[in-house]
Amino acid sequence: MTVLVYCDRCGEPAAEGDHSACTAARSLEPPRYCPDCRRRMKVQVVPTGWTATCVEHGVRHS
Repeated sequence: MTVLVYCDRCGEPAAEGDHSACTAARSLEPPRYCPDCRRRMKVQVVPTGWTATCVEHGVRHS
């Protein structure tokens, strides 16, 4: 199990602030930031899902 260090939508530290809007938005859209290192990810959306790639931590997909 991976512990989120950073919010994968806004890139801010996951333990700080209110991320309820981020959580709601993430149900409809792919992540934008790597939760491990806070780098902006390359995101590709296709009709069947999405793929997000971090240069340091690799690919995540739906």
